[in-house]
Amino acid sequence: MNTSSDPIHTDILIIGSGIAGGTAALRLAENDGLHVTIIAQASDPRESSTYYAQGGIIGRGPADSAELLAEDLERAGAQTNNPAAVKIMTEEGPSLMRQLLLDELEVPFDRTPAEGLEYIREAAHSTDRILHVEDATGRAIEEKLVEALRSRPNITLLARHTAVDLLTPPHHSRNPLDVYPPPSCVGAYVFDQQQRKVKTILSRKTILATGGLGQIYLHTTNPPVARGDGLAMAYRAGARVINAEYVQFHPTAFYRHGLARFLVSEAVRGAGARLVDAQGEPFMQKYAPQWKDLAPRDVVARSIHQEMLAAGAKCVYLDLKSYVPRDRIMAHFPTIHEKCLSYDVDITTDLVPVVPAAHYFCGGVWVDEWGRTSLKNLYAAGEASCTGVHGANRLGSASLLEGLVWGWRAAEDALRTIDKPLGVDPADIPPWYDEGLTEMADPALISQDTAHIKYVMWNYVGLMRSTRRLERAIDDLHHLRAEIDKFYRTTKLSDELIGLRNSVQAALIVAHAAWENTVSRGCHYRED
Repeated sequence: MNTSSDPIHTDILIIGSGIAGGTAALRLAENDGLHVTIIAQASDPRESSTYYAQGGIIGRGPADSAELLAEDLERAGAQTNNPAAVKIMTEEGPSLMRQLLLDELEVPFDRTPAEGLEYIREAAHSTDRILHVEDATGRAIEEKLVEALRSRPNITLLARHTAVDLLTPPHHSRNPLDVYPPPSCVGAYVFDQQQRKVKTILSRKTILATGGLGQIYLHTTNPPVARGDGLAMAYRAGARVINAEYVQFHPTAFYRHGLARFLVSEAVRGAGARLVDAQGEPFMQKYAPQWKDLAPRDVVARSIHQEMLAAGAKCVYLDLKSYVPRDRIMAHFPTIHEKCLSYDVDITTDLVPVVPAAHYFCGGVWVDEWGRTSLKNLYAAGEASCTGVHGANRLGSASLLEGLVWGWRAAEDALRTIDKPLGVDPADIPPWYDEGLTEMADPALISQDTAHIKYVMWNYVGLMRSTRRLERAIDDLHHLRAEIDKFYRTTKLSDELIGLRNSVQAALIVAHAAWENTVSRGCHYRED
């Protein structure tokens, strides 16, 4: 591998190109004198959890209010939400969403026959407030975002670039006096996948917007980039992490050939579909008599899990055909219909096989109301962060709005304080060094270790947890991390190796947090 000794200087480095990173970049780029660099791990910068968000984004419905939305957020979050964060999102979010997504980017949200915005209701919402673009809302938003990012002359968008580690003077500077000031971030080591070299990118501000960690689980709705990269990097740098035990499992991922394949939006149940067993009999009334199929996600996911265990079944089913008119299915769920057809399931005539799957990380890198982490000049936004707005369980369609709000607020704070110096002499940050490494990463080892992490997390740190399972998980993961660390230190870098190192670290963070919290709350459920 070749390394570059000359660092790249940028005003703001953004790691991730979903709604949080994209929103931050667009706000920052309004200052013509600043240069923004965005790195995206995939070859297509649209590849993110945002792109795959089907259901929608919270707006302000016709019978809605900030107070009503706050009540719904806190009910779903088991009353453990951060009140300050809830206030910010409920009061600022809908108007900011309208300003950026509707007025500026012109996202084509669905309309009523009278050409007004169409607001729909999802599970655990008390009123119609969700804006959507059929069943591919995230894709519509992300396409508009990336198109706008590419049009800004002071934004450099680097695809197929993977952050390796955050640069912090106490860890990386060659000046021994840099251990004394409060810890800060001055950029990142970044792996260029095409050139196979590590670049040193120095920045006055860094924003982590890397998304979640669903890929540490066997079943997930998340894209391949959701490996916990931002969480692991921030943890290694010394940033504070909170609420890591709260991993939300989406109740309904399409199941085929032993794996969850893709998300089936809960808007399907909002439209009237029912969860049924193999005989076509609804069962949610046994577990949640008040809400039935529209219960909060954690309740529905655990109910499905229990139903599968009781029946010895590998999946349950969604019944649209008996409860939702065909023309409504085709009008509102064309993407889901098309994807299911690719597996020979017609949702207008067949039962749809589904299983719960890891979907959203409610914890993450602690941030304040402006997206600031506990490290100076490091921000986090979106799923990589924890504002506390979701509490112990996320309300449906709240994630896109949170990413939008805190991406914007992180940018606002960065603009106010960008005139401060870097905080380290660039000459004191050494280039990446890997001289003497000749061994290439063995894909068989990476594949096996990745599978090991996924099975440990699914079986021991999944929907229903216990002390015995969690202790087994922690023991297994500590041993595996030691082996992966040896592998990492003696092997040339690849994106897959970076992801493996981050995945085992993220898994340990979640497992430790789940073990420490003995109280069942929200999406963290202890059998004991």
